[in-house]
Amino acid sequence: MSTHTHHREYHNSHRLGWLRASVLGANDGIVSVSSLVLGVAAGQASAKNVVLAGIAGLVAGALSMAAGEYVSVSSQSDTERADLDMERNEIQAHPEAEHVELKNIYIERGLDQKLADEVASQLMAHDALGAHARDELGLSDNTAARPLQAALASAASFVAGAAVPLIVVLIVTRSVVLPAVSISVLLSLIVLGALSALASGAPIIKSAARVTLWGAIAMAITTGAGLLFGVTV
Repeated sequence: MSTHTHHREYHNSHRLGWLRASVLGANDGIVSVSSLVLGVAAGQASAKNVVLAGIAGLVAGALSMAAGEYVSVSSQSDTERADLDMERNEIQAHPEAEHVELKNIYIERGLDQKLADEVASQLMAHDALGAHARDELGLSDNTAARPLQAALASAASFVAGAAVPLIVVLIVTRSVVLPAVSISVLLSLIVLGALSALASGAPIIKSAARVTLWGAIAMAITTGAGLLFGVTV
């Protein structure tokens, strides 16, 4: 008597919406606020002005990220809704043609003509719009645009990321702001890259290296600009 061991598969596609917004927000929060702080500090600004720049960057960045994500994802949601409305009308007006269209999709994916016709018929009878949305348009509940979720995730993660350089600025002396912020931010970017890789199933080293490299470049450029154009405040 043969036994079949049931195994459960864990996929990450359902996380794409909030994961993308969260990683983008945290990365932008760390890099933009740390770069701002380093640029101002390198320009010989006072400790008070460095903190003020960091707070302003955190507040402005979080609001900007939330608004940008909401507008962007809302546009995507509007496009998806328009495509679904068009498909719904086509199914009602030309059901035979839509059946053939769905059948041809399954033939292209490897089913023989008879089986493709049967599958298309059953799916059309069960949920015609859902079948066309998934197999023709590539839309599903897992990948559907969610503007509010993306906006909140982006803003919250931006604040969390921006808090790293800001906390460092608040607890260290003015004389060690540049190295302290640089080191703490690089370590934070490594952790962020590793966490995002774990959440998405991507290679950890490659993800961490990519995030850290671009963050380091941004900080180096803004620090150089502060040193070049800075004046004593």
